[in-house]
Amino acid sequence: MKRRGPLLASILFAAAMLQAMPINDLYASENHPKRIISLAPSTTEELYLLGAEDKLVGDTTYCVTPPAARYKEKIGSLTKVDLEKIVALKPDLVLATSLTNPKTIQKLRDLGIDVRIFPAPKNFTILCDQFLELGIAVGQELQAREIVKAAKEKVADIKSRTAMLVKPKVFIEIGAKPLFTANSDYIINDFVKLAGGENIAEGSKIGSYSKEEVLRRDADVILIVTMGFAGEAEREAWQKLKTLNAVKHDRIYIISSQKICGPTPVTFVKSLEEISALLHPELSEKNK
Repeated sequence: MKRRGPLLASILFAAAMLQAMPINDLYASENHPKRIISLAPSTTEELYLLGAEDKLVGDTTYCVTPPAARYKEKIGSLTKVDLEKIVALKPDLVLATSLTNPKTIQKLRDLGIDVRIFPAPKNFTILCDQFLELGIAVGQELQAREIVKAAKEKVADIKSRTAMLVKPKVFIEIGAKPLFTANSDYIINDFVKLAGGENIAEGSKIGSYSKEEVLRRDADVILIVTMGFAGEAEREAWQKLKTLNAVKHDRIYIISSQKICGPTPVTFVKSLEEISALLHPELSEKNK
């Protein structure tokens, strides 16, 4: 009589292991993409966070983080891509954004290429949801869930530290001439709220704003989101408004757009910590 005990035990063990594995891991080699093109810096960075960088065969000229992304094949910019080059790279998944030309997206889909669109998230919750969606799409669901869990815990901690503090009134400048601000449609609004501040333009229906309204609301803090030297000129312009609370207390800050535009769950936390420190310097004093 054959000995079936060891064989049966092996089969049962294997079945248990398969049952415990996430579905996306079971079929990773069959159902998940092997050649990915990213059309946005944020999705490129997220692929590296997920450990899927080996599947990335092309990205844009704006994809420079992490440094290794600089050496991937470049297929164009955020708004203009080389369709022939994309097709030549034979992707089975293209990660697009709301900035990607709709005609380009349709042409790729007509060629049988899977295109998934990730619009700019309006808040931290949507950011995390999109990150999980990406993780599932590339076969890295477990990694994505771990990263999101850690990020949410850190955000909750930052939020709890400022919960009982007075919320400074904040004006966010994201454009000048004409003056343009961030309402609830922009993720930077969530940065301010979670950091313990009040965005005076959160309820504004449009982004256009006036300095007269900033004066009327008497903002305690002004955050200038910019790239390059334009921020310094804007800070000097604001400093001429001597009656503004933010000017009286020297609370006009310049923030690099790279830190808050297109964040990943990980970089969101880092930037939130910085903004929280700007809005509530008393916390830093307490920790010294």
